[in-house]
Amino acid sequence: MHNFLENIIRRIIYGEKKSVEKKNAGTLSEYKMAKGYRLLFLNIKHNIRSTLLIIAGIFSASFGLKGFLLTNHFIDGGVTGISLLLSGITKAPLYIFLICINIPFVFMGYKTVSKQFAIKTGLAITGLALCVALVHFPDVTKDNLLVAVFGGFFLGAGIGMSIRGGAVIDGTEVLALYLSKKFGTTIGDIIIIINIIIFSSGAYFLGIEPALYSMITYLAASKTLDFVVEGIEEYIGVTIISSHSKEISEMIVNQLGRGITVYSAKRGYGKRGAREESDILYTVITRLELNKLNTEIQKIDEFAFVVMSPVKDTKGGMIKKRPLNH
Repeated sequence: MHNFLENIIRRIIYGEKKSVEKKNAGTLSEYKMAKGYRLLFLNIKHNIRSTLLIIAGIFSASFGLKGFLLTNHFIDGGVTGISLLLSGITKAPLYIFLICINIPFVFMGYKTVSKQFAIKTGLAITGLALCVALVHFPDVTKDNLLVAVFGGFFLGAGIGMSIRGGAVIDGTEVLALYLSKKFGTTIGDIIIIINIIIFSSGAYFLGIEPALYSMITYLAASKTLDFVVEGIEEYIGVTIISSHSKEISEMIVNQLGRGITVYSAKRGYGKRGAREESDILYTVITRLELNKLNTEIQKIDEFAFVVMSPVKDTKGGMIKKRPLNH
């Protein structure tokens, strides 16, 4: 058992099998064994978290599809929307289209992203199809507006949780990524074009009213997806250039309880060019702290140059810890 674990740790530390064979001489030191155990624990923890997120995403998306959209003949954007549209036209089971239409995008994900991503995506899409085929979900409501909003909510939440787990259950993003690399266009533009085609087809085959409600479904799903993927809190990255950088940095640390990064740089404007030595401060705060930060900066230096930009999500550091109380 010890030798088995040691071989696993060798693979984790050194990588592929050929690298292991070159460095296989001798027994691993206690330090490397401890490091290997830590990496093994982190890998197991990451895989369990990813699996739970994908499973939760599958059930959420299935509930949105069967409990709301499918029986009311509403569609969504992307590959899921195409599957719903074809199922509504042909009366064939939805799970067949979910698998068949997504197969090319799994191979596309293998070429565009990675082998691991393609395997996870293939398993996630298969799980979604099986859940739609085998699990019974009640028809929650017949109200068109409620169906559109909450069907989109549960579907978007499911797609978002799957993305956080490292897979997708809708191949639209993979297609958009592939086409953006091939033709040099943005991912957003491609997704918009795809959805225009889908909703136009929905209006032709299903009628104008279901297509309009389906657009509400898509908006609800996309907003929920963004909410799940980007996190509950909104973060702002703030860059501050000031001649009172020391006082501002002390304020950020002591009053806001946030960490800072200090860049040494030169600043200038007009004919002077980059001449003056200056410290540039960078910090990440939550949206709710932005007003307090601006107020405190004004107290120290009303001429400070402040640049703010949205941050999708953060990891580590002090941002997710409780601010200091003063």
